[in-house]
Amino acid sequence: MSNPLLQAKGLPRFSDIKAEHVTPAVQQLLADAEQTIATLTTSNEAPTWDAFIEPLDVALERLSRAWGVAGHLNAVMNTPELRAAYNENLPLVTEFYTRLGQNEALYARYKQLVTSPWFEQQATLVQRRFLENEIRDFRLSGAELNESGKARFAEIQAEMAELGNQFSNQLLDATDAFAMYVEDATDLAGIPEDVLEMYQQAAEEEGKTGYKLTLQMPFYLPLMQYGENRALRETLYRAYVTRASEFGDPALDNGPLMARLLTLRQEESALLGFDNFAGLSLESKMADSAEEVMRFLADLGQKAKPFAEKDMAELKAFARTLGLDDMQMWDVPFVSEKLRQQAYDFSEQEVRRYLPEDKVLGGLFGVVETLFSVKVVPTEAEVWHPTVRFFSLVDRDQRVVGQFYLDLYARAGKRGGAWMDDAITRCKRGDEVQIPVAYLVCNFPSPVGNEPAYFSFDDVTTLFHEFGHGLHHMLTEVDVRGVAGINGVEWDAVELPSQFMENFCWEWSVLEPMTAHADTGVPMPKALFDKMLAAKNFQSGMQMVRQLEFSMFDMLIHDGRVFASAAAVQQVLDQVRSQVAVAIPPAYNRFPNSFGHIFGGGYAAGYYSYKWAEVLSADAFSAFEEEGVLNATTGQRFRQHVLAVGGGRPAMESFVAFRGRKPEVAALLRHNGLSA
Repeated sequence: MSNPLLQAKGLPRFSDIKAEHVTPAVQQLLADAEQTIATLTTSNEAPTWDAFIEPLDVALERLSRAWGVAGHLNAVMNTPELRAAYNENLPLVTEFYTRLGQNEALYARYKQLVTSPWFEQQATLVQRRFLENEIRDFRLSGAELNESGKARFAEIQAEMAELGNQFSNQLLDATDAFAMYVEDATDLAGIPEDVLEMYQQAAEEEGKTGYKLTLQMPFYLPLMQYGENRALRETLYRAYVTRASEFGDPALDNGPLMARLLTLRQEESALLGFDNFAGLSLESKMADSAEEVMRFLADLGQKAKPFAEKDMAELKAFARTLGLDDMQMWDVPFVSEKLRQQAYDFSEQEVRRYLPEDKVLGGLFGVVETLFSVKVVPTEAEVWHPTVRFFSLVDRDQRVVGQFYLDLYARAGKRGGAWMDDAITRCKRGDEVQIPVAYLVCNFPSPVGNEPAYFSFDDVTTLFHEFGHGLHHMLTEVDVRGVAGINGVEWDAVELPSQFMENFCWEWSVLEPMTAHADTGVPMPKALFDKMLAAKNFQSGMQMVRQLEFSMFDMLIHDGRVFASAAAVQQVLDQVRSQVAVAIPPAYNRFPNSFGHIFGGGYAAGYYSYKWAEVLSADAFSAFEEEGVLNATTGQRFRQHVLAVGGGRPAMESFVAFRGRKPEVAALLRHNGLSA
């Protein structure tokens, strides 16, 4: 037990965990799980929930918790040693879960339990939901294949896991590999002062003079929005959109990985009796078929494209007034920001100076406390980096119902983007309820000098978004781990609570207390908020078709075709762009090579979920618009019918229980300013 990854209870001991702990922990936990499975499948006793499901779940949870910590550290504190340990064990863990899903004896025990009188007469709805999901997952894991089919399926799973991990690593390495040093401050004209300080601080940390530019979002985006040096914008843009492609280090080219992953996904689907990977992916989602998804996306596209074309025409006309008669993609963020400032008389940077980290967190926590009757309390815990903090959610009876780590700032060796992941999932062991714990990870600018961190409004909505996922995980009242929190929730409904939370950022009663100007400390004036509100749907048509472009591309590359090369994958995206896009990038743009959601994450043939769930979230929030934005009664209803039940019942049932009817698209179009 000296190995901290073998700790079965309590929070991870991050200060003790080292790369050399990963392999021995994984080996032991795999062996323990194998032993438990062997004992359970050779027992002469008929399987019961207490004697079969519970001990199996305990063994599997110990493994998933240790491996989860290793994976989390690999994402947020990536070192050569940790990456090597993670890569070494990934095939072993993947192989174990593949064999688990194909274990006929185990599958037979599950089927025995589901066909027993207990299932019909005594099993709770949550237990039934869990077991039905397990039966489905055995089928989708190849449990019904013949021996040669199972062997090939296992090979495919192992290779896909390795390729997905490699895709993420190569993208991280390609992002971190780029650095550009600027000596002359005039080359950075237009860049806000605090961003320049960040560039300068980054150079100083390397013992260099001048300014350091990188492709990490807090560095890249301000230059694209504010940098007046067009040639510099083009240089950064080209570096960003060709990351992990044939235009850079051949060792970091994600192109061959994409083609191989798509080939393997198609083979996996065919083995399981599906025409294509889209069909396989949708088997565990709300949407019934790829045709239904494409109709949904096409319908949104039809409604959004006229607005997008109007946005683009306006942008091009304005670009000409800036002397940019041939506006290019590296000009779009710059021109957009100038147009926004002229049309609405404010800049994103101006808004950012009103959003210090402490006020933003206080505002977020205030919304959560008002709506869901919990207090957010700072709590002591070991963390993986000095800037990470830890909090508890405490209910009215002073019970801790959930906890979370907060890792807000971008840094080298940390995967880009923002996400929520589970550290510990709620379940009941005997009389003891295990408290759920979440990781909440963002990549915001860190404090510079003696100033606190200041967030852009986009950062604030991102924080609310990820906290929505966190609430789904932490406020669950389901005691079965496999369907507690976000577990067992259909993938195209999992974004409902996160996108729902974003809406509160646009409410004055919520935003005003979150603001204090960097120089004066005064709250944001209502006049500035009114301008933000007027600008809320600025270019929303363009933003909508961009998301539809990614979603359609994702569905089409998973439609059964086999792709021999990255160029063939790129052709599909070019085709989609010709139909829906209004901003066509240069031919060298290699967006697919950095599309981590579908090649290194869990969104393959599921990226449409963001839009699908946005319909649900907009419609759910409209209940708060009708009944009072900070109405605690409505909040309690949302907690009870959506957050508390997690994956314990179908997502549509949870939505209808809260809203009293099925979802309607009208609220989404209205929120995006895309209504007639």
